[in-house]
Amino acid sequence: MLSRSTMKHTLVKSAARALIGGGRSYYRHLPTAAIVEATPQHGGGAFGSFYLRRMSTLPDIKDHNSEEKKNEVKDNNTNAVTSSYWGISRPKVHREDGTEWPWNCFMPWDTYHSDVSIDLTKHHKPKSLTDKVAFKSVKFLRVLSDLYFKERYGCHAMMLETIAAVPGMVGGMLLHLKSLRKFQHSGGWIKALLEEAENERMHLMTMVELVNPKWHERLLIFAAQGVFFNGFFVFYLLSPKAAHRFVGYLEEEAVISYTQHLEAIESGKVENVPAPAIAIDYWRLPKDATLKDVVTVIRADEAHHRDVNHFASDIHHQGKELRDAPAPIGYH
Repeated sequence: MLSRSTMKHTLVKSAARALIGGGRSYYRHLPTAAIVEATPQHGGGAFGSFYLRRMSTLPDIKDHNSEEKKNEVKDNNTNAVTSSYWGISRPKVHREDGTEWPWNCFMPWDTYHSDVSIDLTKHHKPKSLTDKVAFKSVKFLRVLSDLYFKERYGCHAMMLETIAAVPGMVGGMLLHLKSLRKFQHSGGWIKALLEEAENERMHLMTMVELVNPKWHERLLIFAAQGVFFNGFFVFYLLSPKAAHRFVGYLEEEAVISYTQHLEAIESGKVENVPAPAIAIDYWRLPKDATLKDVVTVIRADEAHHRDVNHFASDIHHQGKELRDAPAPIGYH
């Protein structure tokens, strides 16, 4: 008759052999983190029977699959399957009037009332060589864009925003990498520049609701973005001072462009259509807002971006770094 210790030893050896070479079916029921333990089970013989008890914090693969299927919820409205297995779900957000928030690209706490009282006439007079080169470069680009778009103000604005949304992203990204390399804070400038990029992108998302670009305009945007992103990336690496001054002058031209757009609306050349819903929610405009209201708040945003970038360039001109001055976070 076999002793109890011998049976335990035999059973453990069999389990180990099955674990090593037993195939896929055994693996499904015994994860690598499991502890094999021989436990007496009453009944079935003089010495009782034994079973393997798995002791692990890791759930079975089989359990994973079944749990994921249980947590899949099908949205009848969109026919999209959303998995809540990872515990990620969109919270229910409502407007102030109690209606459900319709946007995923921004939340109510990202919205704001634009400060349209900002001085639109400010201009930085070029002084240094870098200032003059930046100013002349922007003026040259302005001539090219005017020749191409002429009085197609909506398409011109759309093209402008695809370019204007690049510098903030590039500057914020490079400051982020610098902060990681040097183990130092950015003084809030990473967030400030990324806010600017996001704000410019929202201008574009608004314009897309109003303008349907032609195929050759889409091709131009595709090419311009590729060239400008890489060019500005190198430009910012070489001279952040000149890069911010360039963007400051670019924003000055944006203010002029939107002023001309407003004049065209007021003169009747451009129809003053109702404002898109995204613009009403993003800038907290009245429900009966029109294109004129939208262009007015976008122009104010561009004036704020003008000030931020000229301010950043001035900091560098003083021989300091951006982190030495408080970042204008939330400055719209």
